[in-house]
Amino acid sequence: MECYRSETFLSLTLVVNQRTIRIRTLIDAANALLTHWVDDDGEEYVVAVKECLDAITGKTTVEIARAAFIRAVDEAGMRIIALVHSAGKPLPGARSAA
Repeated sequence: MECYRSETFLSLTLVVNQRTIRIRTLIDAANALLTHWVDDDGEEYVVAVKECLDAITGKTTVEIARAAFIRAVDEAGMRIIALVHSAGKPLPGARSAA
């Protein structure tokens, strides 16, 4: 199942309360949303939970769920660190950690 394979989810690192959490799969993203979130009542948070669960069950794509996760991070005022591929361009949906 794709939700358990890291190659289908472009890796992120979530920074929560001075702690980093690696997000390598849809399961990791869903787990972070449900257990590590600082503000679980925002609109983007609710959308991200739904999109992650929909992607896990095959109702939407990994890319849509990842983008929703990133928007929820932004809404909550948290930070993410995204890898940059070898061409020096940010990965799709990635933002600067600054």
